[in-house]
Amino acid sequence: MPAEDTHGTQPTARDAISAPDVEGRPRRVTRRFPLFTRDTARPEGGGRAARGGAPAPARQWPMLVVLSAVALGLLLTALDVFRYGTLLIGAALLAGAVMRWILPGVGMLAVRSRFTDIATYGILGLAIVLLALMAQPRPWLEIPFLKDTLHFTVTK
Repeated sequence: MPAEDTHGTQPTARDAISAPDVEGRPRRVTRRFPLFTRDTARPEGGGRAARGGAPAPARQWPMLVVLSAVALGLLLTALDVFRYGTLLIGAALLAGAVMRWILPGVGMLAVRSRFTDIATYGILGLAIVLLALMAQPRPWLEIPFLKDTLHFTVTK
């Protein structure tokens, strides 16, 4: 029987699953998602990277490693060492993908599912590294079909 409010006229609900239907009858428990969600599930591996008693930076060391490497890469890029800076940024994202794959708990580095995080960090890191290697002038990596594609797409 549903609980009544202080006036004794309207049934109230303890939570979204036990909320009464239109006629005031309690809903039966089903496997369907509740009408109102209260929280989101933590991503797999989203727990602390260190024990609970450790200070906050130690608990989030994977995220701090990636962010520190990206910050250093951005600093190098700003100091006109473009190729090394962007290589460091891409390598930091690739390291984040590897940590997400290997470590059981990575703290705030876990944003989505493990597969999605690995794919996102890996694809973005690889793209940044490849673009840094192909950057002009004097690229370290030349891919012949890209040069041919450029000649076909750009007209004078």
